[in-house]
Amino acid sequence: MFEKTIRGSQRYWGWLFFLLVLMGIGFGVYLYQFFEGLKITGMSRDVSWGFYIAQLTYLVGVAAGGVMVVLPYYLHDYKAFGRITILGEFLAIAAVIMCMLFVFVDLGQPTRVMNVIIHPTPNSILFWDMTVLSVYLLLNIVVGWNVLSAERKGIPYQKWVKVLAYVSIPWAFSIHTVTAFLYAGLPGRHYWLTAIMAARFLSSAFAAGPALLLLLCLIVRKVSRFDPGREAVRTLGGIVAYAFIINVFFFLLELFTAFYSQIPGHMHPIQFLFTGLEGHTYLVPWMWTAAAVAVVGLILLIVPATRRNEDTLVVGCVAVIVSTWIDKGLGLIIAGFTPNPFEGVTPYWPTLPEMLISIGVFATGFFILTVLYKMAIGIKEEAAGVS
Repeated sequence: MFEKTIRGSQRYWGWLFFLLVLMGIGFGVYLYQFFEGLKITGMSRDVSWGFYIAQLTYLVGVAAGGVMVVLPYYLHDYKAFGRITILGEFLAIAAVIMCMLFVFVDLGQPTRVMNVIIHPTPNSILFWDMTVLSVYLLLNIVVGWNVLSAERKGIPYQKWVKVLAYVSIPWAFSIHTVTAFLYAGLPGRHYWLTAIMAARFLSSAFAAGPALLLLLCLIVRKVSRFDPGREAVRTLGGIVAYAFIINVFFFLLELFTAFYSQIPGHMHPIQFLFTGLEGHTYLVPWMWTAAAVAVVGLILLIVPATRRNEDTLVVGCVAVIVSTWIDKGLGLIIAGFTPNPFEGVTPYWPTLPEMLISIGVFATGFFILTVLYKMAIGIKEEAAGVS
């Protein structure tokens, strides 16, 4: 099936070359970080997790969001998702690989990754996070490959493949739940110490993941002869709308709990994000932008007329992605470390090397995603008899 990936237009090869350039730049800067150490990043003793782990957190949600097409198709036989389920599984593969790469670049010595395998510690949440991510990656590769292979041959996929698809459904919930436990299990960090952290993570995942998948489906329709189907797009829009409503509601619950109780430890991180703390206001414009964009997204997704119009649906999905990324991919980590245990504020902002390495990781993920989508679309067009 890989032969489908080596035949494409100039636009296809140009896009891959562009991604390769970004990957090369990111790798070169990573080599600089490898020899100089993490001192070239903005991280410090007080802010020991930064932009890398924030992207891991966000991308785990994107990977988990793929279950919102897998579940209806395999569990409820919702045939409208039959054409795009493979796209959701391949998106999950690319997202999990990016997650693993962000962990890799976050380590000062990448060989330390082997310590998790050589010296497993089942009482560590990090051990379980590595386990659930690795298994979820394997499940999506096996299921996606076998389903696509069967479709190419024009035969039904084997029954054991469906069993693995069933297993991947609760596993998708587990990857973001375990990631949430990394934060919620730290008693010294008041912003993360909340019983609904996992629920917040899942709700944002089930909004951002399908929103990105929906945008990819529309891009695929535009650049190829494969049509994901109007019903599938509309259903995805509905899923994004309901999940995003729940996500915003959960955040409002956090605001009520923090400010009605007047517990300083819970109020200070939120104040830091939205009004600033001790004169540090560098995240305030970002968070108010996220709030404003979230309102726009809610309006466009809740109103049936705008949700059913693909142009406004695209704007709504972009708003969901931007809002959730600012919240989880930027604000969540920094606010969790602010203030520090001595009630001081240690500023953190990603440095240029951090940004370039992160861009390289994202480019790697999109390179893998592009190749996988090229293979899947080529086979689907072949099976449909499109020349």
